[in-house]
Amino acid sequence: MPYATTRDGTKIYYESAGRGTPIVFVHEFSGDYRSWEAQMRYFSRRYQCVAFNARGYPPSDVPKSVAKYSQNIVVDDIADLMKQLKLGKSHVVGCSMGAASALNFGIRHTARARSITSVGAGAGSHPHLRKAFLLGTEANARRFETLGMPRAARTGSIAAGRVTQSLKDPRGYAEFQRYNEEHSAQGLANTQRGVQAKRPTIYQLGPKLKKAKLPLFIIAGDEDDNCVEPGVFLKQTCPNARLWICPGTGHTVNTEEPALFNLMLSEFLQQVDSGRWRPRDPRSVLLKR
Repeated sequence: MPYATTRDGTKIYYESAGRGTPIVFVHEFSGDYRSWEAQMRYFSRRYQCVAFNARGYPPSDVPKSVAKYSQNIVVDDIADLMKQLKLGKSHVVGCSMGAASALNFGIRHTARARSITSVGAGAGSHPHLRKAFLLGTEANARRFETLGMPRAARTGSIAAGRVTQSLKDPRGYAEFQRYNEEHSAQGLANTQRGVQAKRPTIYQLGPKLKKAKLPLFIIAGDEDDNCVEPGVFLKQTCPNARLWICPGTGHTVNTEEPALFNLMLSEFLQQVDSGRWRPRDPRSVLLKR
């Protein structure tokens, strides 16, 4: 099994397919490298595609100490993986937790990113929902520790952002549940406390992303209430950002509508790689931020 070793000695499992300009896929909290299978198959025909499991997600290492988990550490893991694979300048595509990591990677390692694509970023960003989000991360961490896996994944009601997929694609939703149940309870608890609860909000990242001037593709499902407004904020804040709101879709657009997602992402990547990507023309701006 292929592994990359990070600067603190943590082993990160990855899979690579195809040849060409690199794309690095960064998974969501309840997913793993397998969440990107539809993209790995599609884009590896023209790109070198790399998907990996974050620390805390077997077969990657699961450090016991929560001090080994943070947003900056996760960003460093991406950079270390890219360095060991000699990927060079890459497109970085992330979903949910992975979207936050991709955005932060673009800020801290601007010169190493060809573009950033953010899918379903924004949970915990709304000021009036921030306290509830933080309480929820700690409650989730305790649930993982108390119940263990797979029991913790089987308790409670379906998450709001998963409802649309469960209705339109029961087989895909069942696969998501099955993969989620295989995760490490300790890894999930540490990720909740060290990464999710302490990462900066989208509203804090906006000005830094504007300064980075990277091509940004912001994607959200229109029924993913946590992420639509943050997506609009990034579009209005960053002249280099494109925003796509996918209709009738929830949190993970890449797994819920893979064909549409692949089409839209492919168009974005082709524009960037061909030098045709351009920032927004100031003449089209009515709302100033």
